[in-house]
Amino acid sequence: MDDTLRVIDIVDGTSVDGPGLRTSIYFAGCSHKCPGCHNQPTWDFNAGHDMTIDQIMQRVIENDFNVTFSGGDPLYQIKPLTNLARAIKAAGKTIWCYTGFTIEQLSADQTYAEFLSIIDVLVDGPYIQSLRDTDLLFRGSSNQRILKLDQQGSPHQYQQDDF
Repeated sequence: MDDTLRVIDIVDGTSVDGPGLRTSIYFAGCSHKCPGCHNQPTWDFNAGHDMTIDQIMQRVIENDFNVTFSGGDPLYQIKPLTNLARAIKAAGKTIWCYTGFTIEQLSADQTYAEFLSIIDVLVDGPYIQSLRDTDLLFRGSSNQRILKLDQQGSPHQYQQDDF
């Protein structure tokens, strides 16, 4: 179904998944299985519970914060995730999305084009434990990039001092 997503948790008012206070939605399922991942319970595609876009939007509207998609990897649920992103943008919120895929992988697959044109920021790339850097903002390893996307889904890389 294109209006139901598998959700592990929704955290209201967090400041670790992007600038300012945010509503972070953690989605179930991840095949990247990065060694050292801080959120291994989200790897299970059957973990969590189903939520409709309307249920998620109720939380987003109640909180009145910008939104972050995390997980697991949200992009394994791309069709309903795109529908959710469209609703969040219509509500006037910005969207950050964390994924283990790179922008190059996503841009090469038309499946992700609409989603990339909707969201504001993509934090891309797998977590690589040997590249862990606790001085980085909003990401765990130095290979991961914070990419501001335009309406065509084209990226511009943020620098550390942009925040």
